[in-house]
Amino acid sequence: MGKYVTVLGGIIAILMGIWGLRAWWWSFAILLKGCVPPVLVLGGLAALFAGISEIKDASQAKKEEAKK
Repeated sequence: MGKYVTVLGGIIAILMGIWGLRAWWWSFAILLKGCVPPVLVLGGLAALFAGISEIKDASQAKKEEAKK
Protein backbone atom coordinates (compact mmCIF):
# COMPACT_ATOMS: atom_id res chain seq x y z
CA MET A 1 0.00 0.00 0.00
CA GLY A 2 2.88 2.38 0.80
CA LYS A 3 4.30 2.04 -2.71
CA TYR A 4 1.04 3.20 -4.24
CA VAL A 5 0.92 6.21 -1.94
CA THR A 6 4.45 7.12 -3.02
CA VAL A 7 3.53 6.82 -6.71
CA LEU A 8 0.38 8.89 -6.17
CA GLY A 9 2.39 11.52 -4.29
CA GLY A 10 4.91 11.63 -7.13
CA ILE A 11 2.18 12.11 -9.72
CA ILE A 12 0.63 14.91 -7.66
CA ALA A 13 4.05 16.58 -7.28
CA ILE A 14 4.65 16.40 -11.04
CA LEU A 15 1.25 17.90 -11.81
CA MET A 16 1.75 20.70 -9.27
CA GLY A 17 5.22 21.36 -10.71
CA ILE A 18 3.86 21.62 -14.25
CA TRP A 19 1.12 23.96 -13.02
CA GLY A 20 3.72 26.06 -11.17
CA LEU A 21 5.96 26.30 -14.21
CA ARG A 22 3.05 27.46 -16.34
CA ALA A 23 1.86 29.97 -13.74
CA TRP A 24 5.29 31.40 -12.88
CA TRP A 25 7.28 30.78 -16.06
CA TRP A 26 8.92 34.22 -16.18
CA SER A 27 10.01 34.00 -12.56
CA PHE A 28 11.50 30.58 -13.28
CA ALA A 29 13.30 31.94 -16.37
CA ILE A 30 14.78 34.80 -14.32
CA LEU A 31 15.95 32.30 -11.71
CA LEU A 32 17.64 30.21 -14.40
CA LYS A 33 19.31 33.27 -15.87
CA GLY A 34 20.66 34.12 -12.43
CA CYS A 35 21.95 30.59 -11.81
CA VAL A 36 23.84 30.10 -15.06
CA PRO A 37 26.84 32.41 -14.40
CA PRO A 38 27.70 30.97 -10.95
CA VAL A 39 27.35 27.42 -12.29
CA LEU A 40 29.71 28.27 -15.16
CA VAL A 41 32.25 29.81 -12.77
CA LEU A 42 32.14 26.83 -10.40
CA GLY A 43 32.31 24.35 -13.29
CA GLY A 44 35.25 26.23 -14.78
CA LEU A 45 37.07 26.21 -11.45
CA ALA A 46 36.48 22.47 -11.08
CA ALA A 47 37.83 21.87 -14.60
CA LEU A 48 40.84 24.10 -13.90
CA PHE A 49 41.73 22.27 -10.69
CA ALA A 50 41.23 18.88 -12.35
CA GLY A 51 43.49 19.89 -15.23
CA ILE A 52 46.20 21.21 -12.92
CA SER A 53 46.04 18.02 -10.86
CA GLU A 54 46.33 15.90 -14.01
CA ILE A 55 49.36 17.90 -15.19
CA LYS A 56 51.03 17.48 -11.79
CA ASP A 57 50.34 13.74 -11.82
CA ALA A 58 51.77 13.36 -15.32
CA SER A 59 54.86 15.37 -14.36
CA GLN A 60 55.39 13.26 -11.26
CA ALA A 61 54.97 10.05 -13.27
CA LYS A 62 57.64 11.22 -15.72
CA LYS A 63 60.00 11.96 -12.83
CA GLU A 64 59.44 8.47 -11.41
CA GLU A 65 60.03 6.89 -14.84
CA ALA A 66 63.30 8.83 -15.20
CA LYS A 67 64.53 7.54 -11.81
CA LYS A 68 64.08 3.89 -12.85
